Amino acid sequence: MKRSPGQEDLLKKVERLERKLAEAKEEEETLLENLGNTVLNALSVHAVLLDAEGTIIGNNFGWREYGESNTPGDPPDTIGMNYLAVCDAAEGEDSDEAADVGRGIRAVLAGEAEEYSLEYPCHSPDEKRWFFMRAVRMDGPGPLRVIVSHENITALKFAEERLLERERELEEKSRNLEEINTALKVLLERREADKGELEEQVLGNVKQRVLPYLDRLKGTRLGPEAKEFARILETNLEEIVSPFLQRLSSSYFDLTPQEIQVAGLVKEGRMTKEIADILNVSTSAVDFHRKNIRKKLGLKTKKANLRSYLISLSE
Repeated sequence: MKRSPGQEDLLKKVERLERKLAEAKEEEETLLENLGNTVLNALSVHAVLLDAEGTIIGNNFGWREYGESNTPGDPPDTIGMNYLAVCDAAEGEDSDEAADVGRGIRAVLAGEAEEYSLEYPCHSPDEKRWFFMRAVRMDGPGPLRVIVSHENITALKFAEERLLERERELEEKSRNLEEINTALKVLLERREADKGELEEQVLGNVKQRVLPYLDRLKGTRLGPEAKEFARILETNLEEIVSPFLQRLSSSYFDLTPQEIQVAGLVKEGRMTKEIADILNVSTSAVDFHRKNIRKKLGLKTKKANLRSYLISLSE
């Protein structure tokens, strides 16, 4: 059937329009590819751009540099290689991990997942390395694209290892401190037990080896002064093993031997002159010692009775 001039013109216009549409679509795809490459090159990580089939259609400088340094037998840019096919063909100890990566990327391509990520080791003969892999769909018009990036996280992993090592050291130190505390507790308990045994031994020795002879001495013909000294000796021996003398002799009060003697006689109810006669000192010396005792016992500014306070130390 012969076409009219008008129909011929219309067909030519349609053909021209179809060519323009095809050129516009091609320009759009080129623009999108350039945009994808621009995005890739803006990333500091190693990254590639995949099409809907998983074929690598773009990459960045980091990816090419890593390929040149670590996979000299492969093309540096890997353009045209199918990322999914590489994962499927993996063998050896990394095959399971590669299969997981392939499944994850397929899920992203199919829209079943927003993204897929994986942390994995990639050690070389010279150093240990770890990477964080991530696959993300590119939003927007045009054909489906997925960016796959690999970020070197070796410094972070070493920091984590140092932190874990530090935690282990702290745990070990904590266990050592607990063991030391337990040992100290046992030593303190042993010390208290030894102290109790020693006190019992001293008390037993005084009662069995000293006081009997003192009783026999008191039964002899002693003068009044000698009898008084014997009685004071007996009292002091009893107080040696009493809480009173232990507290009075402690470093907390810091009493001198003479002050301890005066304090003991004051506790018995002796008057200043009696104490002076027994100790063969002046009454002013006894008063001086009494003032020092009150000061060291914290009674200098108080109206507390010295004898009452000393008696309370025996309770």
